[in-house]
Amino acid sequence: MALERRPLSSRLQLQLDFGQNEDGRRITRTRTYSNVNPEASDQDVYDVAMALAGLQSHGVVAVRKVDQAELAEAEG
Repeated sequence: MALERRPLSSRLQLQLDFGQNEDGRRITRTRTYSNVNPEASDQDVYDVAMALAGLQSHGVVAVRKVDQAELAEAEG
């Protein structure tokens, strides 16, 4: 049977660099932006992430788009 993917929601995550601790390990924090249109292209989400990164006082370590979808057997 064929499988159908139904997008539910997406969110954008920016992982930010907060420097190092006393032991020299990197400290990061993640900022999450919810309610991203699940149909938005990866390039569009990345462009928005870079615009948001420009507003941050800390450097960006990673950009993530987290998608949630429902998987079900396709009907007829």
